[in-house]
Amino acid sequence: AAEGRGPVPGDGAGPSAPERVLFPPTFSVSEIKNKQRRHFMFLRWKQQQRKEKLALKKKRRKEREALGDKAPPKAIPKTIENQRVYDETTVDPNDEEVAFDEATDEFAPYFNRQTVPKILITTSDRPRGRTVRFCEQLATVIPNSHVYYRRGLALKRIIPQCIARDFTDLIVINEDRKIPNGLVLSHLPDGPTAHFRMSSVRLRKEIKRKGKEPTEHVPEVILNNFTTRLGHSIGRMFAALFPHDPQFIGRQVATFHNQRDYIFFRFHRYIFKSEKKVGIQELGPRFTLKLRSLQKGTFDSKFGEYEWIHKRREMDTSRRKFHL
Repeated sequence: AAEGRGPVPGDGAGPSAPERVLFPPTFSVSEIKNKQRRHFMFLRWKQQQRKEKLALKKKRRKEREALGDKAPPKAIPKTIENQRVYDETTVDPNDEEVAFDEATDEFAPYFNRQTVPKILITTSDRPRGRTVRFCEQLATVIPNSHVYYRRGLALKRIIPQCIARDFTDLIVINEDRKIPNGLVLSHLPDGPTAHFRMSSVRLRKEIKRKGKEPTEHVPEVILNNFTTRLGHSIGRMFAALFPHDPQFIGRQVATFHNQRDYIFFRFHRYIFKSEKKVGIQELGPRFTLKLRSLQKGTFDSKFGEYEWIHKRREMDTSRRKFHL
């Protein structure tokens, strides 16, 4: 008991210590004034929650094993993804209109194997070391790509030079406070141009348990969850960066995974350990993209015609509404 106070009931003080008083059902840990005691009680509560969840999981597994084939199917948990609001622009693989658009859009020569990708990777004006290293590593991921550093040259002057030198795509890495924070992807010579916000950039040396340096083999490309017409266009833009004939002997794969309109990029090397087990090593770099706008034609910030612009106040009214 504290000085100047009597014994607290339930703390074992006094001649006959009564049983410890239990908290009422409506009691909240946040009502505890002492910070250390409140933190301790919260940890105990979290530990008890984990134990109860694990015990319930074991109980359900034993019940399913006892029922055998008569066990009911597992319940599908509710997530933001499977509760997604239906989008009327979702692409149907058998849609004739979509097939016609694919056959006549700007990327058709690539998918018909009439052109070979040739990529120019550049930066914002006077880039810092981290952005330079990121561009160099990105060039080892995308075959037939070349890195050039801008020194006050405007993009409107760079694009005609790229077209004259038969480049098929232009990638511009922007930075803010020495950190890469934006990516502009322009398909040449007729567009379109996409602007992404970039975040969570990790270079190779910052990735734990990374593999050896990537080889010069053409990697495979995986595009996940680009389901709408807009997402379909963005996926075709990413696919057009890589040659259409992957070299499977290199066992390298570049993945663009769309989840809740965030595009996660990963670069791995894989190996088949057996018929059922596959081992993977991340090679890096890694980054995350968020689409900000899609513009018709090549880059034109003043007079360009935009197909799609992300407007937060109008488009982000529901957490279950996605655009890609």
